[in-house]
Amino acid sequence: MTILSPVVSKDTTLLDLATVAPGLELRDPGIWFASNQGAVSYPAHGNAACLAVEDRSFWFRHRNRCVVSLVRRFSPEGVFLDIGGGNGFVAKGLTDAGVACGLVEPGIDGALAAYARGIDPVICARLEESGLPPMSIDAGGMFDVLEHIEDEVAALRQVHALLRPGGRLFLTVPAYQFLFSTADDMAGHFRRYTIASLSRVLLGSGFRIEFASYMFAPLPPPIFLQRTLPSLLGLRRSTEAQCDEAEHDPGGFAARVMDRLLAWEFRRLDAGRSVWFGTSCLCVAVKV
Repeated sequence: MTILSPVVSKDTTLLDLATVAPGLELRDPGIWFASNQGAVSYPAHGNAACLAVEDRSFWFRHRNRCVVSLVRRFSPEGVFLDIGGGNGFVAKGLTDAGVACGLVEPGIDGALAAYARGIDPVICARLEESGLPPMSIDAGGMFDVLEHIEDEVAALRQVHALLRPGGRLFLTVPAYQFLFSTADDMAGHFRRYTIASLSRVLLGSGFRIEFASYMFAPLPPPIFLQRTLPSLLGLRRSTEAQCDEAEHDPGGFAARVMDRLLAWEFRRLDAGRSVWFGTSCLCVAVKV
């Protein structure tokens, strides 16, 4: 692990962390660290593996387009915090779209990658260790994060406390428990969701649902055949499947077909209409 040395000061227009979270320490090259770093349910080299494919991946690109469209439609103002933001791929997409976005990420590889992408501020910590005070952000994102947290209700209530009144939480999570496989185990997932199950846990955590949809409608059959069925047959895969390069960048005819199908899905979501089926859930919830 790279040892980062403290720096004296840094101006941040998005969040005045030195004031609102005095327990954080700013270290070279400009990342904020908590004094305590707890364990997370995520592969040790997961961020590095994803970084190698993100820019070429149809999956990461499509998720970004859908998230950016949703954030633009619901127009959050003020501080947007990407919670568990990994390498900053979503935060970078939001920043490029004009959304001022900071990031919290417990993994040092992800925090460094996000900082290299120009995200500011970057906090290397779990949210509960960040020291951010209640009602300090206007909107938050948890993009394929909630499934990694065993106590999902406690995590959502913590985000609820962090949001200002009327603040919004944008989420994506993997869909359908029947698709659960060893790939989910290796990725550190505790569960997969449906719109109904995600809505229940959000409502029970003090949120109201403003929009919900499935996403990646073409993918349930190939996911079942490539991941779920081999898992049911006891054929464990040796790779971290969520960042398998061949899956994320298939190339050729398969890539052209996928691009066309996902373009239809994006147009539908961009128009504010839901998709009824897919391997991910996409949701906007407001604090009540």
